[in-house]
Amino acid sequence: MMTVERKRLLLEILKRDGRVVAKAVSGELGLSEDTIRRDLRELASEGLLTRVHGGALPASPGIVDFSGRRSIEPSGKQAIGRAAAALIEDGQVVVLDGGTTAIEVARHIRPDLRATIVTHSPSTAVELVPFAGVEVILIGGRLFKHSVVTTGADAIDSIRRIRADLYFLGVTGIHPEAGLTTGDYDEAGIKRAWMAQAAETVALASRDKIGTAAPFLVAPIGALAGIVTESDVSPDFVQMMEAQDIAVTRA
Repeated sequence: MMTVERKRLLLEILKRDGRVVAKAVSGELGLSEDTIRRDLRELASEGLLTRVHGGALPASPGIVDFSGRRSIEPSGKQAIGRAAAALIEDGQVVVLDGGTTAIEVARHIRPDLRATIVTHSPSTAVELVPFAGVEVILIGGRLFKHSVVTTGADAIDSIRRIRADLYFLGVTGIHPEAGLTTGDYDEAGIKRAWMAQAAETVALASRDKIGTAAPFLVAPIGALAGIVTESDVSPDFVQMMEAQDIAVTRA
């Protein structure tokens, strides 16, 4: 079997089963695991999948940069933003992550809300300017241009001085086994720092990110209090989350 045929078959298996197990595929095709792993490495380098121990998982479309993510399912992000914003109560200290979905949360908070919103995203902070009752705290640090958020030691130090009621977490991938993942090592550290400072963490997850993975782990799914996702998300996924006492809000 030619390389191009093997790769096409691997992608078909990934689409069908939601994962590729190198050992099983090598046995099925009568090829060495080394050959399958090499194909998976090359497919991963093309952004077509994410390698994990023993095989591969679907790659998240959220791995592209900030400007590229703006065009991915805008209506779904708007619905998620509206539903997430409705969860914010007066008097709370709320952390809004960076990313295009978090921006939609900021755009959809109710006009008379009185709360404190903290973010390490300049883009998110700007969206909050028109809301007179919202105190905005912007965390400084090194600007990670890919996601337009701050990272680094200064950002971590500032985050550790805040106690939040709620953290809206943006993720690149969300998978029952691979957990909550993102595409940058430092950004994953920032997200973990926020989770440690919040009483509850709620993930903002469009359906295209569910069942996918990115290279860097933020936390296991079980660390979440809730998920806000689209209305047509898989019922099996909802059942799986609720079995772990994770509240699912379908926008």
